[in-house]
Amino acid sequence: SPARSALAPRDTAARRKGKARRGRGKARNEGLLSKQKRSRRMKANDRERNRMHHLNSALDALRSVLPTFPDDTKLTKIETLRFAHNYIWALTQSLRLA
Repeated sequence: SPARSALAPRDTAARRKGKARRGRGKARNEGLLSKQKRSRRMKANDRERNRMHHLNSALDALRSVLPTFPDDTKLTKIETLRFAHNYIWALTQSLRLA
């Protein structure tokens, strides 16, 4: 159709300009994007490291109040949580019976 053929050359030219513009901008900002990605990754790693430190500190505090028979044995994370659950359940049962 005549309307379609009249728009096609301009549309194609606009696409070429857009691609050329994106190509130049991408090459110029590639180093900046790499630095931003690295910065984001480092911040995410720091957050995860802090989260794990806090979790491990909380588990150590929990281990310190749980009764353990051999004092030199360190319970794993899952063992600590299971033992705490069972210990709380046992204390609850003893209170119910009393």
